[in-house]
Amino acid sequence: MVHLIEQDFGNLKDETVKKYTWETKTGAKVSVISYGAILQSVLVPDKVGELGDVVLGFDDLQGYVERNDPYLGATVGRCANRIRDASFQIDGAIYRLAKNVSGSDHLHGGLVGFDKVNWNSTVDGTKVVFTYLSKDGEEGYPGDMITSVIYEVTDDATVRIEFVATTTKKTVVNLTNHSYFNLAGHDTGSDEVYNHVICINADKITETTPQSIPTGGFVNVGGTPFDLRTPIRLGDAMSQGQNLFDDNFCVNTFGNQGLNFVSRVIHPRSGRSMEVHSDQPGVQLYTSNFLPAPDQPALVGKSGAGYRRHGAFCLETQNYPDAIHHPNFPTPILKPGELYRHRVAFSFGVEKYLNAPQVVSA
Repeated sequence: MVHLIEQDFGNLKDETVKKYTWETKTGAKVSVISYGAILQSVLVPDKVGELGDVVLGFDDLQGYVERNDPYLGATVGRCANRIRDASFQIDGAIYRLAKNVSGSDHLHGGLVGFDKVNWNSTVDGTKVVFTYLSKDGEEGYPGDMITSVIYEVTDDATVRIEFVATTTKKTVVNLTNHSYFNLAGHDTGSDEVYNHVICINADKITETTPQSIPTGGFVNVGGTPFDLRTPIRLGDAMSQGQNLFDDNFCVNTFGNQGLNFVSRVIHPRSGRSMEVHSDQPGVQLYTSNFLPAPDQPALVGKSGAGYRRHGAFCLETQNYPDAIHHPNFPTPILKPGELYRHRVAFSFGVEKYLNAPQVVSA
């Protein structure tokens, strides 16, 4: 049986920030906090049973409040990823947002997005439900929008996240979880990230400008560094054409009922693996390109670890970026009376025999 423990994680102004930790029969331990509805820690065993924390983050609330510019573990909204020119139009009304990336575009919900507020929290059995009311006009978005993020951890070390939202006016919604993963351990850096083996269920990506704004077109991955349809060492994929990955992959099986296979990642030395399934049309593969360079002061994370460029990867399930400006993309508009829903599952396992000698039959 899964055990769920509730603790205080600190105080933000006059509010208590809560921490919830699941313990499973596999030995896995997963923690979330109410600030930013953040996935704070995922400890899973390797092939010899040693627990390791495989997500980047901070040990205390101060770290998340003062140093979490990269959105480590955060719930991102109202609209994850970029919006061109930091504005959009619905029914003839123009809505202007914060220009917080590239000098002219909008990123991850604005200056005070969903990652920077303390969510209300309740426990429902072994589920934790975080809820937040984003008021009409907050960060420039229309409508009062009520959002819930529901976390559940199962005995087989699967982290299930469900995002649901309703609104009083037509608005733009694209929620995601922005966890940074390193299956070798959060503190092992880029050398071990390069040794991960990855595949993604996508035969095209959304084409973008140099500022990472979609053009509305698509690029077939065949014959390019983006062809991750068969497993490849991540470092080898990143070295092709100096590709560093911060791109939206279009999930092949989107539209099927239930959760679709998105990605599988393995770290051979530790034996740890992770599979991602979701009901979203896209997934952003990001390889921490904007964490500090090797010659810069590190971002100090859990246990004093120094986080630097390429020290982790993200698989952010999502709608296509900037979908509000591209009618050929799945619509990001949520209308009154409708329910926005996004489900994703991160399943952790162990490949015990990755390094075992091969047996040749006589």
